Amino acid sequence: MAGSIRRVPFDLESYTRRSRTGPCFICAVVSGDPGQPEEIVHDDGTHIAFLARFAALPGYVLVAPRRHVEHVVRDLDEDEFSALMRVVRRVALALEASVPCERTYLLSLGSQQGNAHLHWHVAALPPGVPYERQQYHALMAENGVVEHTPEEAAALAARIRRALDLQPPPDGAHG
Repeated sequence: MAGSIRRVPFDLESYTRRSRTGPCFICAVVSGDPGQPEEIVHDDGTHIAFLARFAALPGYVLVAPRRHVEHVVRDLDEDEFSALMRVVRRVALALEASVPCERTYLLSLGSQQGNAHLHWHVAALPPGVPYERQQYHALMAENGVVEHTPEEAAALAARIRRALDLQPPPDGAHG
């Protein structure tokens, strides 16, 4: 239920400074940097998906190519783009099977000025959120981020991984 989400304030100034001057956080996750201990829900060797550290909604996952690319359409050929979108769809379906969800939001955000590594945000809008708190309002960390324990994050990641395992192989997959 939307009212039971525990939120904590988000330090936008520190986040902005870190995203504009720090190393690429997705490359750090891919490399296993202990400073980026994200809960990985999918890794097929080409793409990675993990729980967002600063989740504006419960069940918020980032999906990215493992290699550092920066532009959502120019840096991927048609086959690479389609493969990434199949992963985004699979993760979204698994997320919907793992948390209460009225609607799933999909966005590619980032900037050459910060968080440049191409990534898709996959966010589950819980049922019952008043309309005026949906859409952009629901996605803005400035309205607070979801507070969860490491154990709660691990349990959510495990549910998403199980839901992914129950899906049929994506189109074009062999094996």
